[in-house]
Amino acid sequence: MELDENEFRVGTFHGRHDGAPVEVTATRDDTRSEPYTWTCTCGVTRSFTTEDAVFPTAWRHTHPGRLDWLRQWAARLLRTRHPR
Repeated sequence: MELDENEFRVGTFHGRHDGAPVEVTATRDDTRSEPYTWTCTCGVTRSFTTEDAVFPTAWRHTHPGRLDWLRQWAARLLRTRHPR
């Protein structure tokens, strides 16, 4: 991931979700109203005003719990079913 000139990396998380390996990069940019952001290789991005929520949400995104796994399983099941 290429960082902007005013951004710097504050953390990287490696994990899996939806059956694929993913990498989340957490950054900080003091020029934005929400300076803390994480971006996943799956395309999801979240921004925060403080550092408090960045690491727990990035970790959960790369390491989903049982409820998250169940939601992902149900979504995959519904995607693979074809209407008759």
